[in-house]
Amino acid sequence: MDRAIGSIAILGGGTAGWMAAAVLAQVLRGTGTTITLVESAEIPTVGVGEATIPPIVDFLRLLEIDQGQFMAATEGSFKLGIRFDDWRVLGERYWHPFGTFGPSVDRRPFHHMWHRLRAAGEDPRVEAYSLATALGDAGRMAFADGQGQGPLGGMRHALHFDAGLVARFLRTYSEQRGVRRLERRVEGATLKDDGFVEALVLEGGERLAADLFIDCSGFRGVLIEGALKTGYEGWSAFLPCDRAVAGLTVRDANPPPFTQAAARPAGWRWRIPLRHRTGNGYVYSSAHVSDDEALADLEREAGKLLTEPRVLKFTGGRRKAFWNRNVIALGLASGFIEPLESTSIHFVTSGLMKLLDHFPDKDFDAANIADYNAALVAEYEAARDFIVLHYQPTRRDEPFWRERAAAALPPDLAERLALYRGTGRIPHRPTELFTELSWFYVLEGMGVRPAAYDPLVGLSNLSQVREGLSGWRRRVAEIVQAAPAHDAALDLVAGRRRPAA
Repeated sequence: MDRAIGSIAILGGGTAGWMAAAVLAQVLRGTGTTITLVESAEIPTVGVGEATIPPIVDFLRLLEIDQGQFMAATEGSFKLGIRFDDWRVLGERYWHPFGTFGPSVDRRPFHHMWHRLRAAGEDPRVEAYSLATALGDAGRMAFADGQGQGPLGGMRHALHFDAGLVARFLRTYSEQRGVRRLERRVEGATLKDDGFVEALVLEGGERLAADLFIDCSGFRGVLIEGALKTGYEGWSAFLPCDRAVAGLTVRDANPPPFTQAAARPAGWRWRIPLRHRTGNGYVYSSAHVSDDEALADLEREAGKLLTEPRVLKFTGGRRKAFWNRNVIALGLASGFIEPLESTSIHFVTSGLMKLLDHFPDKDFDAANIADYNAALVAEYEAARDFIVLHYQPTRRDEPFWRERAAAALPPDLAERLALYRGTGRIPHRPTELFTELSWFYVLEGMGVRPAAYDPLVGLSNLSQVREGLSGWRRRVAEIVQAAPAHDAALDLVAGRRRPAA
C-alpha cells in the first residue's frame, strides 16, 4: 500500500501560508502531491514581519527566485544589521551587524582579542572592525567579493520588504507550480477516531480532506489549538510586552540599510525602511502604557501614520508542540517572540526546512515528530533567551525598565551571563540561530564587561596584532568610501529608477 503523502492542505495565506506553499511546491514538484491553500479575504493578515535575517537569501535560492526581481516586486531594501538606540541608557546606541567582525588572530575569533585590547587600555570600536556597521552608519551598501578573506569576504545581508507584497509574489509563484487556492472561510475541522484531522470544514458545509495539514491561521491556531487542543506555553514572566501598534509613514529619502530598534519608556519602537514607505511599530507592555498613549508615542517619534494603525494583542510564547498528529503549525499559529531580532519570518523558514528534514509518510512516525518538535523547541527557547538579554543589563530608570533589570532570568541565560562575566566566553550550540558573535554584540552593547579574557589570546604578539588590525581598519574605511549609497545599490539590483518621495 502506498504510504506517501498524497495531499497537503494549508490553512491561511499571508506570508507564512504562501511561504509554505512555495517551498512545498518547489520541493515536491513532479511527485503528484496535491497542495491546496485555503484563505479568506475577510480575515486580515498581521503583516508586521517586514525585516529578516540573512537566511532569507538561502530561502530565495532554494526557490530559484532572483533576488533583484523579488526586491523590485516587494519594495525591498537591504539590511546590514540592527541598530539599537537608547537601550542601556538614553543617548547610547549599539549595533548587531551581519558578516565578518575583524580578523581571526592565531585561530581565535576576533572578539576574544577585543577583550585583550580593552584590558591593555585601548578603546576598540565596532564600526572599525565590522564593515556592515561602518556601511550602515554611512548609509552605503557593499556585497561579498567571493574571496573569503578580508572585510568583504564575510559580508552578509538580509532584506526588508512589504509582507503583503511578499504574499502576493509567492502566491503567483506557487500557483504557477500547481498550488490550488480556495477563497473560503474555514469553520472548523473533523477528526478521525485516532484524533488526526480528517478534513477542514468550509463555509457552506464543503469539506477539504488531506493527509497533512499546515496551520498558518495566525494567533487563532484553528487546527493546532482549536481542533487538537495542543496547549500554549506563555513567557510573560520573561517577556512582558503584550501589545504592538503598527503603521506606515513616508519613505526615507535614502533608506538606511538597517533596521532601527529604539527603546521607549514601556518597550521599544521599530523602524523598517522600504522602497515606497517606512514600516513603524511600538512593542509595549499594556501594564505600563495604554494603547492610546502608545499610538501617540509612536506618531510623535515616527511621524504621522499613512495607514490606519493596527493594535495587535499577543502573549509571547510557543505551542507545547509545533507538530501534533498530522498538523504542523507555522508562523503566528506556532508561537510568537517579539520581533526585536527579526525572527518571525525566520521561524517560518526554519519550520519549513525542518519539515523537509522530517518529511513524513502516512504513518506519521512518533519519533520523527518528537525530533522535529525538540529541534524547534530548542531553537525557540534559545532565541527567547537572546531577546531577554536585550533587557536585563539596562540602566534606564522608568518603571518598565527597572522591572526588567530586576527580573529573574531563564536558567540557561543566567548561566551564559555568568560564564561571560567571568571569562569572556560564550557557550554556543551548533543548532542555535544566534552565534557567539551575535551574543557578543549585545553583551558589549549593553555594557556587560568580562573580568578576564581567553588566556590563549594572551600568547599572541600584541604589537604584531596591532599592526594587522591597522590594516583591517584601513581597508574597512576604503571600502566604505568607495561604496554606493544604499538607494543607488537598490536601483542597480532592482533595475529601475527610484520612486518619487
